[in-house]
Amino acid sequence: MSEPIFELEQVQQVYDGRTVLDISQLTIHKGEILALVGPSGAGKSTLLRLLNFLEPACKGTIRFDGQVATPELDLVQRRRVTTVFQRPLLLQRSVRANLRYGLGLRGQKLAEAKEEEWLARLGLAELADQAAPKLSAGEAQRVALARAVVTQPDVLLLDEPTANLDPSNVGIIESIIQEENQCSGMTVVLVTHNIFQARRIAHRTALLWAGELIEVAETEQFFSAPGREETAAFVRGDTVY
Repeated sequence: MSEPIFELEQVQQVYDGRTVLDISQLTIHKGEILALVGPSGAGKSTLLRLLNFLEPACKGTIRFDGQVATPELDLVQRRRVTTVFQRPLLLQRSVRANLRYGLGLRGQKLAEAKEEEWLARLGLAELADQAAPKLSAGEAQRVALARAVVTQPDVLLLDEPTANLDPSNVGIIESIIQEENQCSGMTVVLVTHNIFQARRIAHRTALLWAGELIEVAETEQFFSAPGREETAAFVRGDTVY
């Protein structure tokens, strides 16, 4: 296994006196795709917010590439991690302008050849100059994903990126995730309710339940030979309390 990009130790997050996340230890390795599964309210999205430095943990330590992540973490380090949310937030501009936006904030320019390559990969070449808000849900999510990936982050956080999308869009998005992971070594942390998706593309899968990390294992082991009964019940689709 490669060296860690994130290391969490005794991390807790508390909202209004309620502990929503309590992880004793979790290591996320460079270059892996880690799927986070579990029921709604399990703490998956909260964990993503901590990993993207959007809020500090109430307790414990989070190390990013060996450095303790504090509210004072500099912008260069923060920009090594980016998130694509379930509901894409696109600018009131063209598809092209949206693709260029992230790099523009960094004072960089998306090369014309690379822009055309991405439009082709997204299947949106004919819609390049259309206003992004007029896109379908699947098209908009493809643009949001590409906009994040072209900035070449070290870590890509995905919060239900294919929820409620048709199989064609799911396939395109999953292919982009896998290709970028394989070609650039981009670390991917994927929150999904779709256990079939986790099994298709993740190297490891982790189960969060009521804020606690129940099990994390190689994906095939997670699904075929889970070490905890809670995991086995979740994989079977049983209700677990």
